[in-house]
Amino acid sequence: MLHTLGGLRTTRHTDIDEQVAIFLHIIAHNVKNQVMIGRFQRSGETISKIVTRVCNAVKRLHPHLLKKPEPNCLGALDGTHIKCLVPLKDKPKYRTRKNDIATNVLGVCSQDMQFIYVLPGWEGSAADGRVLRDALLRPRGLKVPTPDVGYTNGEGFLAPYGCQRYNLNDWRAGHQPTTPKELFNMRHSSARNIIMACCLLHNYIRKEMTIDPIENRFEVDEGTGDVGGGDDDHITYVGV
Repeated sequence: MLHTLGGLRTTRHTDIDEQVAIFLHIIAHNVKNQVMIGRFQRSGETISKIVTRVCNAVKRLHPHLLKKPEPNCLGALDGTHIKCLVPLKDKPKYRTRKNDIATNVLGVCSQDMQFIYVLPGWEGSAADGRVLRDALLRPRGLKVPTPDVGYTNGEGFLAPYGCQRYNLNDWRAGHQPTTPKELFNMRHSSARNIIMACCLLHNYIRKEMTIDPIENRFEVDEGTGDVGGGDDDHITYVGV
């Protein structure tokens, strides 16, 4: 798929398999470039180019990997914060209520847990309603019949009960940023692409592996309705 649909090609020094392995290793284990240099015996510049190349190829698969919404019910939507690195002067905008420096990402999932729509890139301080409003107003954004623009009950949205448990095209063709602001925009755009690529890879895994072996480890006790395994098995953190 990455070759035929995403346009990924073998280079003079690396074949497609190695490029994909490098990309998956970085996003799965969050290792730094220096670690990859020693592990794959490639220069830092080569590693960076490979990550960008494969990420762009994965993004080109979005027409094939994003789930098509059902006509009557899109699914569930929510915002999530993903930690990121930003310049010191921009930290106030990206600081969340939990004091993390993060970007606010809107995700919409179908009933079988596949992404229908993803909007990355908003500052962590942005309210979920503001991010949703942006998604609804974009020309190719989220399409909801007669939508309301907040996370409340209304036409197009059903809220849960409360109180309960820049574009990388600008940097192609050899153009490089010439100011700190341009450099930040380029890196910010790259981070958004990585987030989108992770969501598309998630959908691919759900399609190819319809039964998650980890999910099968949790069995419901028919007498109590509790999930087996005790409190230690409860999920307390989800990472991307």
